[in-house]
Amino acid sequence: MLDAALIKECADPSLKPAIVEQFVQAVGSDDPLAITVRSGGRLILVPRPKTPEEAIEIVRENIGGSIVRVGLTQIPAGIGLNDASELKVDLVEPCANLRMGTAMFAKILRIVAKWYGNPTSEEVFPQLFDDAVHAWRTGKFEGESVFQAEDPGGAVAQRSEVEAEVADKAEDDASSEMPEETPIKPDDAGIRIDLTRIGGQK
Repeated sequence: MLDAALIKECADPSLKPAIVEQFVQAVGSDDPLAITVRSGGRLILVPRPKTPEEAIEIVRENIGGSIVRVGLTQIPAGIGLNDASELKVDLVEPCANLRMGTAMFAKILRIVAKWYGNPTSEEVFPQLFDDAVHAWRTGKFEGESVFQAEDPGGAVAQRSEVEAEVADKAEDDASSEMPEETPIKPDDAGIRIDLTRIGGQK
């Protein structure tokens, strides 16, 4: 669970806090020093770093030819860098990682939304979100590399998870509403307990 203050201070302001939380829950890690290394579709086990400096060393060692994801948002390390020596410790610093990760995810959301024709209905958002999460995991959307792609800009209609739950609950409540029953007069009530067997046996 992400700290609300961390989201407020560090996350990309174009994303609602509930969306930031959903995003990190879907793709991220609770551990700011978490490192995931994949090579040729296989997960490579790396030692768990104890310090940010150690984490960056592990990233530098593995970045050649592998996909290395780091920190709270599991952002791919080395985007836009020419050399591993340019990697900085702030990559694993919670606030900086959240800032970079959510800014990148917001860009991916805008890419996905543009492909959908920039829908303004909040109802479409869960589908956009799922596609953006998939693009974040794979690095691609419609054959295009999303991390290197240009930001199309614009805003994405979002509905927060809370709003979504309220809307869904309202729909459920509406369908489960029973028509009001008219009160039954005592004489009209049917027999509710079968009394025929009492005293019938000797």
